[in-house]
Amino acid sequence: MGKVALGIAVGIAVASCAMAAVMVGRRVRSRRRWRRVVAVLEELEESCSTSVGRLRQVVDAMAVEMHAGLASEGGSKLKMLLTFVDTLPTGREKGTYYALDLGGTNFRVLRVHLGGDRPAIIGHNIESRPIPQHLMTSTSEDLFDFIASTLKEFVEKEERTSEPSAIQKRELGFTFSFPVKQISVSSGILLKWTKGFSIEDMVGRDVSDCLQQAMSKRGLDVRVAALVNDTVGTLALSHYNDEDTVVAVIIGTGTNACYLERADAIIKCQGLLTTSGVMVVNMEWGNFWSSHLPRTSYDIDLDADSPNPNDQGFEKMISGMYLGDLVRRVILRMSRESDIFGPVSSRLSVPFILRTPLMASMHEDNSPDLSEVARILKDILEIPDVPIKVRKLVVNVCDVVTRRAARLAAAGIVGILKKIGRDGSGGITSGRSSRIGSHGSSKIRRSVVAIEGALYTSYSMFREYLNEALSEILGEEVSPHVILKVTEDGSGIGAALLAASQSSQSPSSVDTVQLL
Repeated sequence: MGKVALGIAVGIAVASCAMAAVMVGRRVRSRRRWRRVVAVLEELEESCSTSVGRLRQVVDAMAVEMHAGLASEGGSKLKMLLTFVDTLPTGREKGTYYALDLGGTNFRVLRVHLGGDRPAIIGHNIESRPIPQHLMTSTSEDLFDFIASTLKEFVEKEERTSEPSAIQKRELGFTFSFPVKQISVSSGILLKWTKGFSIEDMVGRDVSDCLQQAMSKRGLDVRVAALVNDTVGTLALSHYNDEDTVVAVIIGTGTNACYLERADAIIKCQGLLTTSGVMVVNMEWGNFWSSHLPRTSYDIDLDADSPNPNDQGFEKMISGMYLGDLVRRVILRMSRESDIFGPVSSRLSVPFILRTPLMASMHEDNSPDLSEVARILKDILEIPDVPIKVRKLVVNVCDVVTRRAARLAAAGIVGILKKIGRDGSGGITSGRSSRIGSHGSSKIRRSVVAIEGALYTSYSMFREYLNEALSEILGEEVSPHVILKVTEDGSGIGAALLAASQSSQSPSSVDTVQLL
């Protein structure tokens, strides 16, 4: 009997040891799997590093590229396009002006009434209409006839319900968010369609002329006073409210910037004369590139898979169109390296399935169990039952991608300020000083940067990281004098204000120029 008991005891001991060995083996394998995904995160953090020293290198590169783009056509990845806008709203404009905003499958018409004493936007009315699908591939005549008829209905309705005013010629600011070669402040040639439009007979024609003809055909007496893009409209609206505005940046689904440049600094234009001595330059900064930008393997793959490889490199690192997809690519790599997410979900291979607003929701999830992270992983990526520590890992990935984007955007802004001598250094290419007066101890000039776009206005972590980086780069002496101001509806109200500021000008306040 004793031998039987001993045998049972030995058997139990052996089984226990075997089970313990299995458990230990599982824990070892689990730790190894966890270490692999942690290594992926650490590699990402290192690749996305944006030290102040590195950001200052990006600042210098931006300023140098701006200078090159102003020196010769095609001299830089930055297009540095002339807008022919040399007069911005001052707050003293008076009267009623219209705006038309065409940037996608919807268009808007606006009526803005100005009182002539800042802040004096007495009121504005807006109407939005979808563009019928068939008109997006029809003819230019059909498209603009539809737009003109809608505009006429809007004008007649507004003028029936408003109080009669002194006779004033109706003038309109036209925001046209498609690639255009500007030839004057109020006209430009369409280079190509995007966003689902494909109207062949329109390419190579003057956009404003097409609209003007359609309005005349409808008996609508309105003059296109300004043809602009949304970034220039943002600059105009902010300048209307604050004349210290010198830069405008849009950081949303896409990104761009424009700024006020001295006319004599635009070297690629022979004989450029303006009444004000300055001109708004549309940078198209999404195409900026520098070897100092912290690029990862995920950026390289995203670019290669995009419809426009080797193009818009800066935009692909900082704009809302791409941040969510960068996070998706990192999670996919982690899922392939380890089974911490369970079996690899096929949804992780779907490009852009994780939109940036969803990524922001995960990043800013403050619930104790990160329930929003769990919900998005389950509902969007079909990854259920994710442990809390893995959810925290996902939040960290979102943080790294967002922090890099925001800090690079800040470096881009300081690069513009450096170019025009508003960063405290005097500007490497502008010959101007950011200080008022002839002595170094004089007062630093106040500079306002207008910002529009949901990535900055609605994503608080992105906004905090950008503001933090701006202060770090500029330093404590200069940063209080650089003010970021959120602007809303530059493409609408801003366009109407540009129509107002141009209405008192001669038909062309900028002489004909020749590009070098």
